[in-house]
Amino acid sequence: MTSQPTKKTAAPAVGGHGLQAGLKDRHLSMIAIGGVIGAGLFVGSSSGIATAGPGILLSYALVGTLVVLVMRMLGEMSAANPTSGSFSAHADRALGRWAGFSIGWLYWFFWVVVLAVEATAGAVILEGWIPAVPQWAWALIVMIVLTATNLVSVGSYGEFEFWFAGIKVVAIAGFIVVGLLAIFGVLPGVDSDQAGFGNLTGHGGFLPHGPGAILTGVLLVVFSFMGSEIATLAAGESENPQKAVTKATNSIIWRVAVFYLGSILVVVSLLPWDSKAIADDGSYVAALNSLGIPHAGQIMNFIVLTSVLSCLNSGLYTASRMAFSLGQRGDAPKGFGRTTGNGVPRTAILASVAFGFVAVFFNYKFPDSVFLFLVNSSGAVALFVWLVICFSQLRMRRIIQREAPEKLVVKMWLYPYLTWATAALIVFVLGYMLTDTEHDGRQTVLLSLLVAALVLVVAFVKEKVGGGRGGAAADTEDAEDAEDAEDAPLDEVTTG
Repeated sequence: MTSQPTKKTAAPAVGGHGLQAGLKDRHLSMIAIGGVIGAGLFVGSSSGIATAGPGILLSYALVGTLVVLVMRMLGEMSAANPTSGSFSAHADRALGRWAGFSIGWLYWFFWVVVLAVEATAGAVILEGWIPAVPQWAWALIVMIVLTATNLVSVGSYGEFEFWFAGIKVVAIAGFIVVGLLAIFGVLPGVDSDQAGFGNLTGHGGFLPHGPGAILTGVLLVVFSFMGSEIATLAAGESENPQKAVTKATNSIIWRVAVFYLGSILVVVSLLPWDSKAIADDGSYVAALNSLGIPHAGQIMNFIVLTSVLSCLNSGLYTASRMAFSLGQRGDAPKGFGRTTGNGVPRTAILASVAFGFVAVFFNYKFPDSVFLFLVNSSGAVALFVWLVICFSQLRMRRIIQREAPEKLVVKMWLYPYLTWATAALIVFVLGYMLTDTEHDGRQTVLLSLLVAALVLVVAFVKEKVGGGRGGAAADTEDAEDAEDAEDAPLDEVTTG
């Protein structure tokens, strides 16, 4: 069939009246490095260590490998076509409009819920430092400040994220260096009699709770990796998007290896995995305390607060750019796809933060009902996103090879076999979560599937009634494209 220009509404070119190339190379580099380090690494690792013992390293390695493979696929598509919609825009083209609509809105939903979670976490720390200001007020202040930052320009977001991410990176790098010096017994002024690699096999062995604990550990750590894909969304607002995506994709292996596996290896080597301090104080604080470092708790609170602010900043940016892309493609209100004179999608930002404020309110008023539902119903979105990336890449590779093979500057390894293997592993993890009742895995998957089903229904109804791009005629063609998406030229994929 013949594709029509009205069917795919391209976003204004970067640097025009749409999004602008306001992110510098150093911004993108630090966003790529810091994006893989979530606050969950600092505050959530202790439960994983308690569940799997030193074997949690295998859990992190398994999920890290999964992330590396998924990012390789996403990098392949994004280097060929950098876009603010990233995987949503790729899914739109490769799988059909229903896929781009559904995964885009689910991803937006995930991040606006994260806004509330992180704002509350930051408020708890700030209230501990300045108790005169109530917790709700701190949450409000944090949200307002970061909203204002994002509204100024993409450059201000990049600058804030550069320093937030920089602090996280320096903190973890310093932690690893100090920890290794202590483990090898060469840290000046410290005599830790319990530090050493012997902790990896002592106290019940490397897998004290058996091999099955590795998979349980996967369920506990998988969501701390969400954010790796932010660099591919931000690349569309950089001066050299293809270079930025390629660099971020190629560096994902060492980022995961150093920041996740490296730091967790230090923790479980400095202390026995079953140390009461890990459960009481948190893994990183307990590790610092074991070295006699003064004010370890406050030092870690500052680092966690920085991570929270970084996550908030990036979450608002990411949610707004996804909303912008959906608006550009006719899958969200048209106002979402408009920008100010300096390239800021103001309506998309305000709509995203408005939902975030509502979620914060629910967290304070109905923490055990409404807010718990929001958190659990968005919990498996990361796995849904990764699965959609796999299936999108399977089809987009053929499109790119046929229409613009010179754009394949990043290639997925062992295509298509490794892509299929990755998709199978993600499905396996989702299936294993359904058997997990101890850590709410089953509830998380079922509620997330419920929300995903509702979004899919909206997508198909919207397509059926012709309420989207180009009216009913265009919708009819889009429905046909779900079966024959390869007919349209590559340059019709939404960009900007």
